[in-house]
Amino acid sequence: MHALNWVDWTVLIITLLAIVIYGTWQTRGSKNVKDYLRGGNSSKWWTIGLSVMATQASAITFLSTPGQAFNDGMGFVQFYFGLPIAMVVICMVFIPLYYRLNVYTAYEFLENRFDLKTRTLAALLFLIQRGLAAGITIFAPAIILSVVLGWDLLTLNIIIGLLVIIYTVSGGTRAVNVTQKHQMVVIFIGMWVAFFIIISKLPEDITFTKALEIAGASGKMKVLDFSFSLNNRYTFWSGIIGGTFLMLSYFGTDQSQVQRYLSGKSVKEMQLGLIFNGLLKVPMQFFILLVGVMVFVFYQFNNAPINFNPTATELVLNSKQAEAFQALQSEQDNLFDNRQQIIKDFLNTKDKKQALKDLRKMNDLNANVKHEARLIIEKVAEEQDVKIESNDKDYVFIHFILNNLPRGLIGLLLAVILSAAMSSTSSELNALGSTTTIDLYIRNTGEKTETEKVKASKWFTFAWGIIAIGVACVANLAENLIQLVNIIGSIFYGNVLGIFLLAFFFKFVKGNAVFIAAIVTQIIVFILYVLNEYEMINLPFLWLNFVGCIIVISMACLFQLIKTNEKSVTA
Repeated sequence: MHALNWVDWTVLIITLLAIVIYGTWQTRGSKNVKDYLRGGNSSKWWTIGLSVMATQASAITFLSTPGQAFNDGMGFVQFYFGLPIAMVVICMVFIPLYYRLNVYTAYEFLENRFDLKTRTLAALLFLIQRGLAAGITIFAPAIILSVVLGWDLLTLNIIIGLLVIIYTVSGGTRAVNVTQKHQMVVIFIGMWVAFFIIISKLPEDITFTKALEIAGASGKMKVLDFSFSLNNRYTFWSGIIGGTFLMLSYFGTDQSQVQRYLSGKSVKEMQLGLIFNGLLKVPMQFFILLVGVMVFVFYQFNNAPINFNPTATELVLNSKQAEAFQALQSEQDNLFDNRQQIIKDFLNTKDKKQALKDLRKMNDLNANVKHEARLIIEKVAEEQDVKIESNDKDYVFIHFILNNLPRGLIGLLLAVILSAAMSSTSSELNALGSTTTIDLYIRNTGEKTETEKVKASKWFTFAWGIIAIGVACVANLAENLIQLVNIIGSIFYGNVLGIFLLAFFFKFVKGNAVFIAAIVTQIIVFILYVLNEYEMINLPFLWLNFVGCIIVISMACLFQLIKTNEKSVTA
């Protein structure tokens, strides 16, 4: 990997410092808790929309998603199909209720509807899963940047974490919203620039249309999968059903998102902000996946390493398996040479049937070689007792950036990755701090002055920032980081969403029944996840949102009916 040029360092440092300084300066001096936790209710709809989008679009989105498309194609976009549906439901049900109750956190509503213990349980479930996720949003870019740039992982975790802590603690919700607008601008510019550079680096006779044709022939452009097979993780149905439940949970009950739109000037501004997100999010994810597909096409005409993780490659080349690994690299190089003629035949022949068959066969052979390389990496890692990520999905895009973009633009794309890490982490820390302050500290210690509330919020935000850095420093490797974040959410979100749906639509259910059902459901969902991991059952993580939600609603209704019948018999 190339060392960064001074131009890249300049672009990177100026971009990041400008965002931190601007956010801190613009939002200094919050004197009351309304200003600090709800941004003084001054946010316009476009600020809300971009802030909501930036909260979800972490660095993992811009590192992992192109790699996901590089390996598996465009099908991952189906994961987001439930999002527009969820936005409409939240605009119609959640926002008017939150606004009418004048809440600071989503969990305040649960005490009004049920009782304190149910509110506290939901808040604790949020704090556990979002505290873990905050650490991963720091760890994700840090682990990859440390590998490809040779930076120290611990130092990177601390730098990213401290930059976020500075302006989040200083300015609260308004600082998060203000900085996220500018971070999204940097992100959009960076991704568009990367896309056009990829297209420009293809051979002269390969137009964008031909690039799409090559990608389609290689199975990368299949967007929709209408099968009902649970063996397929991402299908139209898992996106519409499981995705809708996940997005309802995330945007409707997760304080890191709820806090973004609670800062709106009015119900209309909040609703417009979420509709804006609902309309733009799916096309944005489609575009990011398309960038990954174009990187795949780029490497059809340019030699690629057999594994994009340089640390994994270095580990194997310094082991007894070096010769076998180099033989696989040579085999991949031969496949690359043969593929050039096959692609030419595919593009130029009128009878594409045989050329298409040959191209798919060549891609299958290449995939097999890469799989064998992964097995060697895992074997060496096991022999040497080290943890190494053999699946190189998360390293594909950063490898392309560092090896193919001109000076200055490398710095811009690294700023995109770090800006995304900062934007999502700042929202999470802001929400963790406010939930701890409002739902646990103030609720259980009595009323405080405005100054005391703001001070407590800042200290709790700071504490969660330190915890997130700690989680990042001990975080483990995963097959694909964007999946890891979604898995953590899916384990908790269905249960929490079920609690809120019970509050909205099942008026006969009381607090005790919900509380017991929620605890039992969380245990069941975790057991189901573990059983699936050990391949004892087949239940992809997206379905956990739906299953968890249905279980908690069913059990709470059942417990309440039993309780009511017991009272009737006693009477």
